[in-house]
Amino acid sequence: MRKRSTLLPATPETLTDLGQRHRDRVVPLELDVTDIAQVQAAAERAGDAQILINNAGVVVGGGLADDGIVEAARTEMEVNYFAPLHLLQRFAPILGTNGGGAIVIVSSIAGLTNFPFYPTYRASKAATHSLTQAARALLVPQNTAVHGVYPGPVDTDMAADIDMEKASPQDVANAILDGVEAGVANIFPDAFAEDFGQQFETSPKASEQQLAAMVAQA
Repeated sequence: MRKRSTLLPATPETLTDLGQRHRDRVVPLELDVTDIAQVQAAAERAGDAQILINNAGVVVGGGLADDGIVEAARTEMEVNYFAPLHLLQRFAPILGTNGGGAIVIVSSIAGLTNFPFYPTYRASKAATHSLTQAARALLVPQNTAVHGVYPGPVDTDMAADIDMEKASPQDVANAILDGVEAGVANIFPDAFAEDFGQQFETSPKASEQQLAAMVAQA
């Protein structure tokens, strides 16, 4: 569980099949979420947007004593926190103009309680959680619903080296959309996350101790 993971970048080509099947609904855009100019260009092209889903993420990994830990933390904060902030800044006014809509921000159960195997990644997700709470309160006047998503391990490229049972991306995506339709503020889209979320709501300290114990057992 201590191996470093890398998120493989998606490209418009990965959406070719989807675009061909839904030509009138899918417009692939290439977007580096850490590039402010590209975020602005995407907002200009998507002036009819009614929902924004912030799901880009990266984990660099490393322990607190590693030489590269500070740079790793900067990278994780750029992608996991500052990028959603840039997108909120650009797209919230568009959603407001279009009636309010919804914003979905994908954090992690470890944004609620740090998972010490990847301390800086989890810190970036905690910042994302805090941003979600602020956005939810600030966007009430324009009728924009803000949904925080807190998944457990999901079977994606980013989690390839994590040796745990993982939920399928399709199931998680469906659970997120179901939660948005149902108006759920905090969405726990898989069984592991749901159990953890219930424990966290009962005792945040017990959740912290549970994750610390996993480190001790490794």
